[in-house]
Amino acid sequence: MTIMIRKATIDDCPGLAKVHVDSWRTTYDQIVSEDYLDDLSYIKSEERWVERFKNAHENYIMYVALNEAGNIVGFANSGPTRSSDLDYDSELYAIYILKKYQRKRIGKQLMKSVVEHLSLHYNSMLVWVLAENESLHFYEALGGKLVRTSKITIGNKELDEIAYGWSNIKELYASLL
Repeated sequence: MTIMIRKATIDDCPGLAKVHVDSWRTTYDQIVSEDYLDDLSYIKSEERWVERFKNAHENYIMYVALNEAGNIVGFANSGPTRSSDLDYDSELYAIYILKKYQRKRIGKQLMKSVVEHLSLHYNSMLVWVLAENESLHFYEALGGKLVRTSKITIGNKELDEIAYGWSNIKELYASLL
C-alpha cells in the first residue's frame, strides 16, 4: 500500500470532514455516547475545518495521508499548545485515520511530518488522549511521558483524558527517522 503525506489545504476540508466523522464513529464507539456520534455531520465538520484554516495560528499545520486513489484516509494537525499551565509549547491536536487504514504505520508517518514542522518553531510537544482510547499506546511507544490527567465532557458523558508530553521535540523527531 502506497500512502502519500502532504500538507493539507482548505480544499481538503470535505475529505477531512469525512475522515473526522468516520474515525470518531469507529474509534469512540463504546466510549462516547451513541447520540453524540449519531449527531456528527460531514457538513458541520467541513464548516469547522474551513474556519480552522481561515483563522489558523501562523504555526498551525495539518498533514493529510492520501491513498493510491488520492483520497484522504488520515490527517494530523498541530500548533501552539492550548494548555497554558503546562511546560510544553506545542501540541499535537489530533491524528485521525480511517479504520481500514489503521495499524499500517500511517500514524507514524503523519507524526513524523508534524514533529518535523513543530521542531522548527518549538522545543516540546504535548498531546491529549481519551484514557479509553487504545491509541494512547501509540504515544507511549513513541516515548510520550504521562504529564497529567483531566476530565472532559463530550456530549453528556464525563471522560478521563491523559496528556502525554515530549520535553525535547528534536529527540522525538530523531526517533521517528
